[in-house]
Amino acid sequence: MMSILTIGVIGDIHTEEKLLSKTVAFLKSQKVDRIFCAGDIVDGSGDANECLNILRKEEIFVVLGNHDRWLLNNEMRSLKKATQLDSLSVISQSFLSSLPSTIEFATPQGLALLCHGLDKNDMVRLTPYDYGYAIEANIDLQNLIQGQKYRYVINGHTHYKMVRHFGNLTIINAGTLKQEDEPGFLVIDFVEEVVQFYKFLGDSVIEESERVSLTAALH
Repeated sequence: MMSILTIGVIGDIHTEEKLLSKTVAFLKSQKVDRIFCAGDIVDGSGDANECLNILRKEEIFVVLGNHDRWLLNNEMRSLKKATQLDSLSVISQSFLSSLPSTIEFATPQGLALLCHGLDKNDMVRLTPYDYGYAIEANIDLQNLIQGQKYRYVINGHTHYKMVRHFGNLTIINAGTLKQEDEPGFLVIDFVEEVVQFYKFLGDSVIEESERVSLTAALH
């Protein structure tokens, strides 16, 4: 397995096709080795087909989010701004159906996992504000910590951008592109061991946000 040195990460998209296009163009300009997306492509006020076309044509590594799974199973379609299955093209449906729930890849510091929630559970949440019992009772998180298989877990679901350390495990969340939830994305340099967050000002200007070390201890 080839070790990946730098990646761009896009969190939950929720049909924000314009921000997705700008994000992908920016990440390509940064010459990252790979671009990853943590899922939840559908369910929003934008164009789900266009989002899926971008992800497919740009060969972005994508995992299935809970909203994507619900759409494929025709569940929860009474949600506000829910994407309807018959609105997707055959190509879009095929691409969405092909997405895995997790993707593993190698980094210079160890194995990394891309997922939506935590590992194969696309509904479990971990936020920057969870401490104490919320951490102890998070079975999926505890399994990842105790399993010691992964150095990094890169996820989405909560729409909170985050870097948190649990012993040798670091959880990284890029946040979301959803307009009303402070849209942004990130770049990880596994050699320098830093995460650079980016945010959108309006719908076109991209600005550097926090820069976070992957070696700092935060329990």
